Amino acid sequence: MGIVNVTPDSFFAGARTSATTDAVARGRSLFQLGVDVVDVGGESTRPGALDVSDDEELSRVIPVLEELAGAGVLSIDTKKESVAREAVRAGASILNDVSGSLAEVAGSLRVGYVAMHRSGESATMQDNPHYDDVVAEVSEYLGELATRARASGVTELWLDPGIGFGKTTEHNLTLLAATDVFVDLAQQFNAGVLVGTSRKRFLGALAPTFLEVDERLEGSVASAAWAMVYGASMVRVHDARATLRVRDLIVGREKVGA
Repeated sequence: MGIVNVTPDSFFAGARTSATTDAVARGRSLFQLGVDVVDVGGESTRPGALDVSDDEELSRVIPVLEELAGAGVLSIDTKKESVAREAVRAGASILNDVSGSLAEVAGSLRVGYVAMHRSGESATMQDNPHYDDVVAEVSEYLGELATRARASGVTELWLDPGIGFGKTTEHNLTLLAATDVFVDLAQQFNAGVLVGTSRKRFLGALAPTFLEVDERLEGSVASAAWAMVYGASMVRVHDARATLRVRDLIVGREKVGA
């Protein structure tokens, strides 16, 4: 899943666009590289981000989706029902929902659904997040959300533990290490697992000297590789070319039984 952010304030400039033409060009480039899904978002969900209005978000994403419709599989990264419905009309076939509130909408629209865990709202979610057992609590939440999604008629489903969304560095590493646990959970619902670590702050915190967002390519690719090796069926990335090369290496290794 390649990222196209039609926003002025997303945390990584490499996937951030402000003009429809630039966003469409990035989306087409991602498909040409070989990504399976292009994820279009019009509202930043980075820590500290503020909400935008429905109208503003629609004005950002709908022209991009309409231009990219037919080029490949499109998802809409939103937490708003109005945006989700208009995005599907414009060509999106997956709802990537950070809020966990759109399962019934996805079911009614008969589109794919990414059920993600997030603790709190974007503006405050990194204010001292706490879990007694982060894997167990995230698993319970995702299991309940998956049950709702299936009951609502969702046929194509991914579970996302929400790395970086209301979690400390230790929480994020614990969740990443437990990728196989979430794969086992997802299999109970005949679903896949989506993991998104790309360029996130916890990767910068692992180095001896903190790495800024532009310095996190290696950590992004390494963590995506970990997720793929341990069973994730999709990774959401800014750096598609490098991640696709690693994906191909992993697939080649599996084919020869190494």
